[in-house]
Amino acid sequence: MKKPRPVKIRGPLDQEAVRILRDVPDVAVEPAAPTQRRDIVLQAGDVARVVEVKTQRTINAAAARQLAEYAKQLRGGAHLIVVARTTTEDARKLLDDAGVGLVDAAGNLHIQLPGIFVWAEGRREEGQTGRGGEPPVRLTGKAGVVAEALLTDVERDWKVQDLAERGGVSAALAHRVLVRLEREKLVEVKGAGPQRTRRVTNPTALLDLWAEELRDRGIRQERGFRLARDPRGQAKTLSRLLVHAGVDHAVTGAAGAALLAPFITAIPVVDVWVTETADLDDVLGGIKADRVQEGHNLVVRQVPGDGPLAFRRRVGEVWVASPFRLFHDLRQDPRRGREQADRLREEVIGF
Repeated sequence: MKKPRPVKIRGPLDQEAVRILRDVPDVAVEPAAPTQRRDIVLQAGDVARVVEVKTQRTINAAAARQLAEYAKQLRGGAHLIVVARTTTEDARKLLDDAGVGLVDAAGNLHIQLPGIFVWAEGRREEGQTGRGGEPPVRLTGKAGVVAEALLTDVERDWKVQDLAERGGVSAALAHRVLVRLEREKLVEVKGAGPQRTRRVTNPTALLDLWAEELRDRGIRQERGFRLARDPRGQAKTLSRLLVHAGVDHAVTGAAGAALLAPFITAIPVVDVWVTETADLDDVLGGIKADRVQEGHNLVVRQVPGDGPLAFRRRVGEVWVASPFRLFHDLRQDPRRGREQADRLREEVIGF
């Protein structure tokens, strides 16, 4: 006897949604002609709910943020279900937090409606492709610096050349990033020709996408121990010593965020990005720290391209990573990092 599927969706669905849903093992689909004025109904067991279905080829963090905002505007307590070919992990979390249902071709099935709870984890998502099968430029490396430049001044109307200069990249790369963000509906275009400019329209979604895609590759790091009375004083001393040694750097993680956001009180380790040209052994010697494998209270890191140093700022006597880099690095920290990153976003970044 054929086992019934946990979820049935019936109604005037678009063709792409039907194609995706038919490939999901736990979903049965009963399409109706779009010309028929009928509701789309999702049914699980004896419970049925009227829903709105939106279909997208791929859903990343930026698209998920926009869909979550759209769901808030639905009238009469309507429920939103999104159907996609591929979704990212961050996108699924954003949709879950917003109460938006999700079905994707990888088999992810996350639906929580009144009286209905269906949850299935699918395959890991594969690399996304852009138009014509070409991968879109991802917001990492130098492209990530371009996106971060946009985040530093979201009210500005940017020309391509101005953005390239701000990010220290070629005009061609700055243009590719802007084209990607236009397709994501994160920037709007004004004017034409040499006077054409772009402005960020959804900084919240742009930050989500940047934080999701940014990857520091080729990291080199050393752990050290340096006797200090308190971590806050440690960050100040380390920065002063590195300036004296002529080493470009930026304090990040909890130690850096604590200089901007007083709610961060626990700083077990001071994390510092240093320029790629520095020798890490010399850096440890310059800050009078011993290299250790366990029991460290500081970490010095470097990465090709010095992306983590972009848009660093002086806070008192300390060089601190940009608020966006602090947000990203806190998210990577298993020690309450996500929680602290969210607080930093709310109280310092503001979007």
